[in-house]
Order: sequence, then C-alpha cells, then structure tokens
Amino acid sequence: MSKKSNTSKRYTAEFKRDAVALVHSSGKTVTEVARQIGVSPQGLRNWVNQDKADRGQGPAAALTSDEKEELRRLRRENRVG
Repeated sequence: MSKKSNTSKRYTAEFKRDAVALVHSSGKTVTEVARQIGVSPQGLRNWVNQDKADRGQGPAAALTSDEKEELRRLRRENRVG
C-alpha cells in the first residue's frame, strides 16, 4: 500500500495561469486538463475559480488574490503585534 505525502506541491503563478488558460482554450473539462498536466482536478478547479474572482466574475463574496494576500498580511501583523 502506498503512503500519501502530507506535503503539498507548490506551483508557480505562471504554471497556474497557463493551466487555467488551457482549461479555457482547450474545450476539455477541468478533470481532463488536470490529468493531462498532472495536477489534482480539485486544485485546478480552485485555480479556475480564483481566476474568475480575480477578474470580477466570481461570486460576490469571493476574495481576489490581492485581497487574500492583504488578509494574510494583516493577520500576521495582528499575531506579531
């Protein structure tokens, strides 16, 4: 029986952008593209949804990447200070 790693892979912003662009341009499903490029379907789906939020096309409550980074920074400041 194989053991799953508890560490997650980190992908560059460029890789994520290219993966999302492939979903939009290929006519394939997220699952098909994920298999093709070797990432999890849910991970790719998250990237596609984040891209929509960043372009103002996601749900009203969805935070953009910039807003998420600011929230992380503020939480870090609150813990330290």
